[in-house]
Amino acid sequence: RRLHFAGPAPRNLDVPGPWSVRFASGWGAPEEVSFPALISWSEHSDPGVRFFSGTATYRRSLQIPAELIAPDRRVILDLGRVEAFAQVRLNGTDLGIRWHAPYCADITGTVKAGENELEVAITNLWPNRMIGDEQLPEDSERRNNGTLVQWPQWLQEGKPSPTGRFTFTTWRLWARDSELQPSGLLGPVTLRSLGVQVVAQ
Repeated sequence: RRLHFAGPAPRNLDVPGPWSVRFASGWGAPEEVSFPALISWSEHSDPGVRFFSGTATYRRSLQIPAELIAPDRRVILDLGRVEAFAQVRLNGTDLGIRWHAPYCADITGTVKAGENELEVAITNLWPNRMIGDEQLPEDSERRNNGTLVQWPQWLQEGKPSPTGRFTFTTWRLWARDSELQPSGLLGPVTLRSLGVQVVAQ
């Protein structure tokens, strides 16, 4: 059989802020931040968020009208723009990882009328934290091209950077004035309730 998106008209439900965002500990960001609206971490006023690289989890409750859920409808969660990977959980159910556009998940059968709990864990790439580290004093001997002269003693002894850097590379690929990369859940986040017809083959 095949599913055709037809029949009852599509219905959309926008998911605005605020979002509670919990950042992975130990990488410079506050433990939890409220986002009234979705923006890139690189645009946040807190430098711990602005230079963060790693995983942060967005949480919020959703009130879903009963008319969006019916046997002849499928409900799709559309995250909009994501930088760069998203893992979706709804009401405690893991709906998998999305790593390229479109960042959508079929939540039919998991979503329910009334209150729902949505979690979206977003993981970005490393450049922003490395650019943030370039704002701090050097912690190892480097050549002019950024390559390492020798392994620093603190690293060989398994100690943290004496200047507070979070990352270590043998070659500095980013400068303090390098452009930060967009990061996080950028949205807009929308629920799409689509009418379906089952066509037997």
